[in-house]
Amino acid sequence: MTGDTWNSRTIRVHPGLLVIDKPRGPSSHQVTAWVGEILGVPVGHAGTLDPGVSGVLVVMLGSAVRLAPVLLAEDKEYVCSLRTHGDVPHDRMQSVLQEFSGRLYQRPPRKSAVARNLRIRTVQEIELLDIRGRTVLLKIRCDAGTYIRSLCHHIGLALGTGAHMEELRRTLSGNFGEQNAVTLQELKDAVAIAEQGNPVLLEGMIRSPLEALGGLPRVTIRDSAVDAVCHGAALARTGIAASDRFDRGATVVMMSGKGELIGLGRSLVSSRDAETMTHGLVVAPSSVFMQPGTYPRGWKKAGTPSHPAHKR
Repeated sequence: MTGDTWNSRTIRVHPGLLVIDKPRGPSSHQVTAWVGEILGVPVGHAGTLDPGVSGVLVVMLGSAVRLAPVLLAEDKEYVCSLRTHGDVPHDRMQSVLQEFSGRLYQRPPRKSAVARNLRIRTVQEIELLDIRGRTVLLKIRCDAGTYIRSLCHHIGLALGTGAHMEELRRTLSGNFGEQNAVTLQELKDAVAIAEQGNPVLLEGMIRSPLEALGGLPRVTIRDSAVDAVCHGAALARTGIAASDRFDRGATVVMMSGKGELIGLGRSLVSSRDAETMTHGLVVAPSSVFMQPGTYPRGWKKAGTPSHPAHKR
């Protein structure tokens, strides 16, 4: 991703991702706003945590907010403390938990900010870590938007004792885990050191957007087509230098030959079909991060385009 953002203290902040270890108490919105105030850049967050929940909160900086549709949809992992309302043997707990992996129906809690429509979410893994009396420690890997509080309530119903969520911590959001996270105080300290002329610590905290896109197929664009794509042109077959495998309708990452992030797009055909094409459109850009003019213009304003991407 090209282009720098400068805040009022003349600290250079590259567009990217900051993984914050959110404390219990403030809302995700408040923590994200504090990050914006500390750095002096526009921000957004990728996945709400309730005020009483701690853990991994991915904050998008500058133009990286355009990654929100991808980041918000990524899987999450939690460590949860569940309190049963009666004694439950270890074997019984293990047996019931197996019933809660896979596709589940959920309705958002009454206190939720979204409409309470029935929805389906998938729990990829639910692991029993420990039982001490009526306190049960669980690790849960699940779809984005899974309500862990509701899951705990339903587990209690299946046990026949009732149960509620005591405490929750997010340990993973997409590709980012606790090991990547920094506290707000650590961020403030890094900014203070950067203001004194040493930005290394702060720069090390800001992660490349490419780290969040590791699971998506990549399409490498020829230099002559880059500027046209930056202006919103659809990418034609002749503008593709190389690509991973992808299906029609997939989200793909558009890269330059130097490994720079150009943007995201939706494939109009599969990679297999693209291989047999000599012309025609392959990818329609959905979010462009690279600034126009970064690469020389390869098309003309009038007449037949001379670049391997076409203005739409």
